[in-house]
Amino acid sequence: MILLGTLVNAVAIIAGALLGRLLTRIPESIRQTVMQGIGLAVIVLGIKMALGTDNILLLIVSIVVGAIMGEWIRIDHGLNQMGKWLERKVGGNKEGSIATGFVTATLVYCIGAMGVLGALDSGLRNNHDILYTKALLDGFSAILFTSTLGIGVLFSAIPVFVYQGLIALLSTQINNLVSQEMLDAILLEVTAVGGLMIIAIGINILELKKIQVANMLPALVIAALGVPFAAWLSTVL
Repeated sequence: MILLGTLVNAVAIIAGALLGRLLTRIPESIRQTVMQGIGLAVIVLGIKMALGTDNILLLIVSIVVGAIMGEWIRIDHGLNQMGKWLERKVGGNKEGSIATGFVTATLVYCIGAMGVLGALDSGLRNNHDILYTKALLDGFSAILFTSTLGIGVLFSAIPVFVYQGLIALLSTQINNLVSQEMLDAILLEVTAVGGLMIIAIGINILELKKIQVANMLPALVIAALGVPFAAWLSTVL
């Protein structure tokens, strides 16, 4: 079953969120300290991802162009509106709690190489090991996120399932279009760009500055397209 790994990943997020819901009664001081720890850990993860780039110029161009596109499309606004719609339907503990949890968790779970690689492995070889590992990580982090950000984290399972499921279903076409060497290079740069966005999420969690991270999402596409373009340019020049 091609979508088994993606399904397990989504279920793990839901299970983690439901378990984390039981921990929402912890004292505010403890919750705040835990949230600060999560924010720091997210920043460290983002730095590690971003330092993997082989083309710093592409990294900068991708973020700049992607941010301009995202601001024009207003992706962050759209995601927040979706979160607020969920909040009106389900109800939250406090204003914006579901929207914040939904947007933050969606970005964290969808950005990174594991989702792409795992979905490709599921689609091409029916091997779900990578997504099983990601499910464990996402499920555990969902407990922590939900205990601090609220039940909105649970709904991030929906975009994760759609995103990874589409990659798994289209994996054959992707494999035919892109060589393994080129795919590795693309994933490297997409992961690096995603790392910068993960750092921004950590800054948001720490409440140092509000960064509209979702508006940077087109940068991932720019980076993916930029790798073959840079390779073609190097052969021409």
